[in-house]
Amino acid sequence: MNENQHTILDHGAKNNMPIVGKKGKLVKILAPATVANLVCGFDVLGLCLHEPNDLMEIELLEEKKIIIVSADGYPLPLDPALNTAGAPLVEMINELPDNIGFKATIHKKIKPGSGIGSSAASAAGAVVGANYLLGDFFSKQDLVRFAMFGEKVASGVKHADNIAPCIYGGITLIRSIHPLDIVPIPAPELYVTIVHPQIEVRTSDARQILRKEVLLKDAIKQWGNIAGLVAGFIQKDLALIGRSLEDVIIEPVRSILIPGFDEVKLKCKEAGALGGGISGSGPSIFMLSKDEPTAIAVEGVMKEIYNRIGLAYHTYVTTINQTGVTVIGN
Repeated sequence: MNENQHTILDHGAKNNMPIVGKKGKLVKILAPATVANLVCGFDVLGLCLHEPNDLMEIELLEEKKIIIVSADGYPLPLDPALNTAGAPLVEMINELPDNIGFKATIHKKIKPGSGIGSSAASAAGAVVGANYLLGDFFSKQDLVRFAMFGEKVASGVKHADNIAPCIYGGITLIRSIHPLDIVPIPAPELYVTIVHPQIEVRTSDARQILRKEVLLKDAIKQWGNIAGLVAGFIQKDLALIGRSLEDVIIEPVRSILIPGFDEVKLKCKEAGALGGGISGSGPSIFMLSKDEPTAIAVEGVMKEIYNRIGLAYHTYVTTINQTGVTVIGN
């Protein structure tokens, strides 16, 4: 065994097999932003982005504890049970021997409350990095199961529409949470333009304003749009994708929290976007485009509107990340 191997004897962990961490004791990873819901697919559809990313360092410890470090001074909870990266690691080490723990150092680049999967990036990045050090001991589905505990810390609810694409890459369908059933969805190469108005919408708050019951006619329309969107991705039918990016249940309620939303959506489609809407619980707005020139034109529309409103913002023009969380070094 070379000096970079770390042997961990398993006294009753998964499958009663020994765990051998063959990848060293420290790994650096990029944890990407994500777009949840994809307009009509509330809690069941998600998409992984190339930009922006959190930078994380995960270190293997030889004692059963979790340490959280905010590398850039961002006010993150340091109690693992209250941290979106820490809670999943706590769940993970509960299925490992007593001499296993992790230290997670987080360079937070995806702003919490932005609507582009900040909590999911921390949760997914932590478990993917830890699993890498364990020699990929757990499956991707296991990692989603652990990471959802980070989402519960953030919003009070375990959901996987950001977590799954962050871990699997690309576009994912969460067919079921109980039992967990994740379906990767092939998709055409699309560009994604995002504007993040500099206000915060907490996921927990955005969930509380939703209606508890919906009309059957609205549910039927929503089901048709979800099926149409998935079919459009698989068939690479851009027109069908555009027609299906419609939400008659969630967006009409949540959009009132986002200044300029209706104008952004209308004018971006006029500029050539296939369609789009609220990213996750907001306030970020995303638009899908068939090519880079269109995506850049859409960005220009977003900038013009928020410059006129007088609200600070950040924009991103990026593409679908087919890989998800990425190891960038040891």
